[in-house]
Amino acid sequence: MILMIKKHIKTIIITSILILAPMLVGIILWDKLPAQVPTHFGVNNQPDSYSSKAFAVFGIPFLMLALHIVCVFATKLDPKMKGINDKVFTLVLYIIPAVSLLICAVIYPVALGKEIRVGLIAILFMGLIFTVTGNYLPKCKPSYTVGIKLPWTLEDSENWNKTHALAGKLWFAGGLIIIATSFLESPVIFFTITAALVLVPTVYSFTLYKNKRDKTE
Repeated sequence: MILMIKKHIKTIIITSILILAPMLVGIILWDKLPAQVPTHFGVNNQPDSYSSKAFAVFGIPFLMLALHIVCVFATKLDPKMKGINDKVFTLVLYIIPAVSLLICAVIYPVALGKEIRVGLIAILFMGLIFTVTGNYLPKCKPSYTVGIKLPWTLEDSENWNKTHALAGKLWFAGGLIIIATSFLESPVIFFTITAALVLVPTVYSFTLYKNKRDKTE
């Protein structure tokens, strides 16, 4: 595991710095930020939860960094880690930094009185995540931490490969649809597409498993 971490140490350091970068922005804006900073928003783009300035500036980035480290070690401790594509692992490493930077790009302007279409930004971001992830899903090898982890995909490499090939196409297309409809800022459209992107590969995978089981009986 140590050798594997050394292999990606440069990327881990870069992504960790990106996660903590919002702290520097917060320090620069410290005197301008209010005592309570909006950290959660409703579907109407209005803040519905606030946190102290100290937590917004320092607490959130450090929590993101802790989650990042957990993801790194959880992935590296995966007994199937040898099968994880390096590009896929790199993608995993950049997801939390992207979230940390997005949070910074939203909460600081809103705290300073700027009007931000939070719903639009969030849906665009998720659409981009689905699109990029869809491009990499077919490259995923069986593992317990990355990919569509179902009992029957983990037991059968053929099932895994076929499921991820289908899911990759669906997620890529679904992500583009989410991006294209993001201007509507509709939670119904977003969650409907997301549910389809989860359920269709799951049902397809189970169908493959059931058909193969029936043939062997």
